[in-house]
Order: sequence, then C-alpha cells, then structure tokens
Amino acid sequence: MLHNPNTMIADSIIDSTIRDIFGNIAFQAQPEGLYDPLRYMISIGGKRIRPRLCLTTYGIYKNSLGPEILEPAAGLEVFHTFTLIHDDIMDHSPLRRGHDTVWKKWSEDTAILSGDVMCIDAYKRIAQAPASVLPEVLHLFSKTASEVCDGQQMDMEFEDRDMVSMDEYMQMIGLKTGVLLACSSALGAIIGGADPQARKCLYDYGYLLGLAFQVADDYLDAYGDEKVFGKPIGGDIVNGKKSWLTVRAYEKGAEGLLEAFSAHDIAPEEKIAAVKRIYDSVGIVDEARAEIHRLSEKAIAKAAEAGIDAAALSQLADFAHSLLGRSY
Repeated sequence: MLHNPNTMIADSIIDSTIRDIFGNIAFQAQPEGLYDPLRYMISIGGKRIRPRLCLTTYGIYKNSLGPEILEPAAGLEVFHTFTLIHDDIMDHSPLRRGHDTVWKKWSEDTAILSGDVMCIDAYKRIAQAPASVLPEVLHLFSKTASEVCDGQQMDMEFEDRDMVSMDEYMQMIGLKTGVLLACSSALGAIIGGADPQARKCLYDYGYLLGLAFQVADDYLDAYGDEKVFGKPIGGDIVNGKKSWLTVRAYEKGAEGLLEAFSAHDIAPEEKIAAVKRIYDSVGIVDEARAEIHRLSEKAIAKAAEAGIDAAALSQLADFAHSLLGRSY
C-alpha cells in the first residue's frame, strides 16, 4: 500500500491510545507472586518508545487504531519490559526508573520466572496481528527476540575483555537495542499495509534510531541526571561495561583508562569520577553528542526513502528528536 497523506494518525491520538493501553493492560490474576511483578513493571512507566513507534508507522498507512495493531504494539512493550527484568538481574541494578528492580523487591528467582511469563505474554499479543500478515509478523518478532539475546550475551562477554573495537560494539548495540526499535517500526508498517520497500526503509529507520538511542543511553549513564535518568549514574563504569564512551576513549589512546576501569580497591563514586576525568581529557562528551546527531539524521534520511509525504516524514523526524533531545 502506498502512503495516503489523508490517513496519518495524529500524535495526540497516539499519545492518548498509549495511555489507554497501559492504563488498562491486564495480566492473569493468579498466582499473584508470579504476575504482580508484571503489573508492577508496567505500572512504573517508561516512555513506551516501541509501541509508540509501532503505532506511528501504522498510522502513516491507516486512519484508525484497532485491536489488530493495539495488541501487537502492547506486546512490543511487554517484551521489552521482560528484557529489563532479566537485564537488571545480570547487571545487579537496584533501581529501574527510580523504583526498586523486580529482583530487589521480590527475589532473583521470582524475577527470572516472572520475566519468562512476560515473554510468553508478549508472544500472545503479537500473535493477534491480522492473519494475512501473521507469518511475517511472527517471523520478524521471533528473529528480533533471538537477536536481542545475542546482543545481551555479547554485552556480557565484553565485560571480561580489556579491549573492544568500535565495529564490535556497534554490532552489539545493534542487536541489543537497534533491532527491537527496527522491529517496532517495521511491524507498524507491515500491519498497516506498507509495500516491501517502505517496510525495509522503516525497519532501517528504527535500527539507526536504536543505535543513536543506545549511544545516548551510554552518554547519560555517565553524564545524566539520576532523577531524570531513573537509575544510578555511573553504573556502566562500576560494572565494567563497555560503552560507546569507553570504546571511543580506547580508540583515542586515553591514558590510564584500563587501570581506572580495573580498579577494585576504591569507592564506586571515586571510580566513576576517575573514569569521567579521563573521558573529559580526550573530549568524549562532544564526540558522543556528535555521534548521536549523526545517527539520528541518518535514520531520518532512511525514512525519507520510504515513499512517504512530508507530513509523515516530519512526524518521524519529530519522534527521533523527542527521543534523543535530552542528549544532544
């Protein structure tokens, strides 16, 4: 289906729909010990980036939002939330969006099992896509789910390595973050009836936006405001995680970075301060902001190849800028 400029759904309608979806989302009542963590994680909010993007690309091709897109869009957020529950266990993170993480509030065992059932719930919702596109939707979503796990494994393995190349790092964040935003963008287009070329361009738009978003997340982990960021600043440094900032600083030959990262006999706040001083010495802040801008502009350029009109492209550009505006 070619884009009809008269069908675009306004951001205000998408915003109100998102509030309705997650204000009324229901999970199984019993056993409470299994499903309460799901209700808790959804209740503590988030920007709902993935379902919002899915509804936005769908709205380029359709003029109303029905169950055929609302349930899959909700499934994207449920899946993303499942990955956060398990990520928080692996990262030993005590806070998520300013609240206790599930493993901290309940237990690691509960977090593992509740995460598992949340993943299953996501599939149930994705499977409510229209029968005509269901095989393609399930194939893309299953491929994406597997790739997210690939990226998480790479991320963990990088923690045990002194050096990671920028190519390796970008591959990892493409899997861990980029593919789910790409899937969200493409699913809206597929269910909306976009032609194959547009689907590919909108997938690439989401992927590049995901890269930009992860670099921004890395930047904010070191330089953000904890009250805004929703979790402790410097977590990547304390946990020895390779971020875009770390990889680029290594590339630039930053002196003392490996030693600062490897230090275990100093307080966490001292380690964070020491690493940030090294980042500052090689101009990492400006470079990170420039990379976020470059990737976001590349994403918008890819969306422009989808055969959509200026109003739809503007809507996607606004989405990108609102997502990344806090970091560059």
